[in-house]
Parts: sequence; C-alpha cells; structure tokens
Amino acid sequence: MTIGVIISTYNNPAWLEKTLWSYMAQQRKADEIIIADDGSRDDTRQMIERYKEFLPIKHVWHEDKGFRKTKILNEALRVATADYLIFTDQDCVARPDFIATHQRYARKGRFLSGGYFKLPMGISKRLTQDDITSGRAFGLKWLIRQGIPASFKRTKLVQRRWFASLMNHVTPAKATWNGMNSSGWRKDILAVNGFDERMQYGGEDREMGERLFNMGIRGKQIRYSAIILHLDHSRPYVNKEAWELNNKIRKETKQAHRTRTEYGIE
Repeated sequence: MTIGVIISTYNNPAWLEKTLWSYMAQQRKADEIIIADDGSRDDTRQMIERYKEFLPIKHVWHEDKGFRKTKILNEALRVATADYLIFTDQDCVARPDFIATHQRYARKGRFLSGGYFKLPMGISKRLTQDDITSGRAFGLKWLIRQGIPASFKRTKLVQRRWFASLMNHVTPAKATWNGMNSSGWRKDILAVNGFDERMQYGGEDREMGERLFNMGIRGKQIRYSAIILHLDHSRPYVNKEAWELNNKIRKETKQAHRTRTEYGIE
C-alpha cells in the first residue's frame, strides 16, 4: 500500500512551509506529496523547490484565475500514483502520527474523515520548526502554556488511543469528506471522476464525498485520532453566489443519487 498526500495551496508560503515541516517528521513517511497550487506567485515555487531535497514533492500549478481549487485538485489526481490518498491544505500542520493513523484506519469501501484543532493567529505565527518536528506543538499542556482558550474542543488534543476511539464513536458530527483532512482510495476517487470543477469555495470537497457515499463508499469518523493544527488565516475568496451554486449542485447530487460528475477529471 503506497500513500500520497495532496496539499492545496495559494499564496501563503509561510504557512505551507510549516505544513511541510510536519511531513518531514512523520512516523510513516509519504510515498509522494503533490502540492496542488491554485496560481501562487513565484515565492511559493522557490520555497517548494528547496524542500524537494527532503520530501518526494510534485508541484502542480496553474495560472491564477480566481478560486479554482477543484480544478487544481483534479490536476493533482492526474499525476498521483499512490494507492491511497490523503487530502489536506497549506494551513494544516500534521501531527507526527498523522499518516500512520490514516493508514491504520484505511479499509476497502470506506473513506476517512479526520479532525482539526484551530490555532489563534498569535500561536500560528510563533510555531517553529522545532515545535512541530518535536511534536510538542500538539501537546495539550504546551498549547495551554501558549494561551489557547479553555474549550471542549481541546479534547481533540488528548493523545490517548482509547479516548480518541471513544470520542470518534460518540461524536454527533457526521463523517463527511473535509478538504483539510480526509483520505480515500485513489481508484474510488477516480471512479466518481474527482472534484466538480464548477464549484468554488463552500462545500466543494464535501460534494465529492457525497458522490462516494452514493457509490457505496461510506465515511468513517476519525476526527479525534487523525489530528492537524489549523493555522489561522483570512478568507477573501468567500462569496454568496458561490455558496448558492455549490448548495444547488450538492442538492442535485443527493436527490439524483449521482455517483459521477460530468465536470471532473474526464
């Protein structure tokens, strides 16, 4: 079983670099890392080139013509060769056991829905390479010392396998395909024709998961087991019209029990 990681990015080399640090420290290394670049400037390309010495990176880029994440993800799927693919974003720093956890839970006929813990901007900026590669950035006590506020969400940071399994089971959150932390078999993703390229920001990842579900591929909840730290950032690409179009497409997918989009890889 080979494992690939597809990381979407756009004009944030500082956050992407922190994410790449986390893949250098994985207990189970990725067989390929594909950076799906939605039109970043040259400073991102230069940074990625430096890390090709340390990581098995393929950089897939297209011109910046607005939010076209679904299109560049499909381009990444075209060059992917790994049996199993983990999808994440430039602002998602992976715990050292991240890939190993996805591998442990991977099953035929399933996709996995992982979790995240959102960091405030101050801590996001202060995270160093040593904080990440040592694993201390994922420790609850360390983050409390950095000033994260009290919240039930801090339970995601408890690093006990029995506790994570219990919380995965009792959480009311559905196992949906979330672009920041989900995984599945490449053959299944190709069977539904990848992502719908009509969709912009707002549920565009989940729609593909809904087609997988219609095909009989069920989601499995691992939001307390496979954890990433989500670095803070703004979202200037959010707009009402895109949300409305995406919601319409998702509604059609559910009502028609659609398993394949006509606006995907092929």
